[in-house]
Amino acid sequence: MEAIILAGGFGTRLKPLTYTRAKSLLPILNKPMIAYLIESLPSRVDKVVLAVNYRKKQIQKYFLENDFDKEVIVNDEPEPLGTGGAAKFAEKHITDSFFVLNSDIICSLNLKEMIRFHNKKKSISTISLWPVENVSEFGVVDVKDDGNIIGFVEKPKQEDAPSNYINAGAYLLEPEVLDYIESNKFVSMEKEIFSNIIKNTGRFFGFNFDGYWMDIGRISSYLYVNNFLLKEKKLSNFLGDNIVQKGYINNCSIGNDVIIGNKSNIESSILFDNVTIGDNVILNNSIVGEDCKIMDNSYLKNSIVGDHEIIENDSIINNSIVWNKPIPEGYPKKQIGNVIGE
Repeated sequence: MEAIILAGGFGTRLKPLTYTRAKSLLPILNKPMIAYLIESLPSRVDKVVLAVNYRKKQIQKYFLENDFDKEVIVNDEPEPLGTGGAAKFAEKHITDSFFVLNSDIICSLNLKEMIRFHNKKKSISTISLWPVENVSEFGVVDVKDDGNIIGFVEKPKQEDAPSNYINAGAYLLEPEVLDYIESNKFVSMEKEIFSNIIKNTGRFFGFNFDGYWMDIGRISSYLYVNNFLLKEKKLSNFLGDNIVQKGYINNCSIGNDVIIGNKSNIESSILFDNVTIGDNVILNNSIVGEDCKIMDNSYLKNSIVGDHEIIENDSIINNSIVWNKPIPEGYPKKQIGNVIGE
C-alpha cells in the first residue's frame, strides 16, 4: 500500500524560516514535521511517494540519512501540481488503495482505523473530517449519519451549515480516482475532483476522529504546535544535545549545540541548531533560526530571526521578521496552491 505525501510547498506564510529550508523539514521539538506523519503510517503502507518541488535536494538528503523502514521515493514535480495533480503525477507508483496526505498537518488521526472504515464502507474515496466551531470560515461537509458525503458548502452561515465538519486533509483513495484527473496539470482534488466522485459513484465517505488537529501553515500555528506537544509530553522544555545553559528557559524547544548566556530569559520560544544567546537577553514568543547570534542585552518579542543572522548588542525587536539577505531566487511573493479549509 502507498502513501503520497504532499511536501512540495514553499511555505510562504512561514518565511523567513522557509527561505532556507523545505517547509516539511521545519523542526517540531527538534524533529522535522514530516517525520511525525511518516511515523503515523500503518505498517501495511510500505511505500511513501513524496511530491516535492521546492528544496528537493534537502528532502532527498534527509531521507538518505534517516531510515523509516519504508521505501521512500522523491517524486520531483517540474512545477507545483496541487493535490490532484500530485496524485496523478505519482500514478506509476500506485498499486492499490493509497493515501494522499499533507506533510504540514499534525494530528491524532488513526490511519489504521481509517483504512478499516474505508474498507467496511466499500468506499471509493474517504476523507478525514474535523469539527470546527465557526463554520463560516471553512468549506463544510454535507455528511449523512453513516458517513456518506453528499456535498460541500463553502463558508455557509451558521444556521445554513449542513454540519460542523470540515475536510481535515487526509485522503484514502482507490486507484480509479486517478482516472478523474488530467495529467501534467495543476488540479485541486478538493475543488475539481471530489464533486465528480460524489456525483458518479455515491461512494464518498468521511471519517471523523477525536483528539487534536493542527494545520502548520502560519508562524502562530508553528509556535502553538511546539507548545502543545510540550504539554502533551508533560515537559517544561525540550532540549537538544550539547546545550550550555546559564540563563533561564521555560516552555521552549531548544536545538542542538546551543549556548544560553548568563541572566538571559527565554520564554515560549524555539531555538534552532547552533544558536548563541548572549548575556542578559530577553526572548519571548519568538523563533531563532540556525547559526544565529543574539548579542548581549537584546530584547526580542513576537519575532522571527532567519538563519545566519546576528542581532547586535542592545537591540530591541518587537513583532518583526529579521532577514537581511536576498530572498531566494524563485521564491514566490504569495502562496501557491490549496489551503486546507479555505
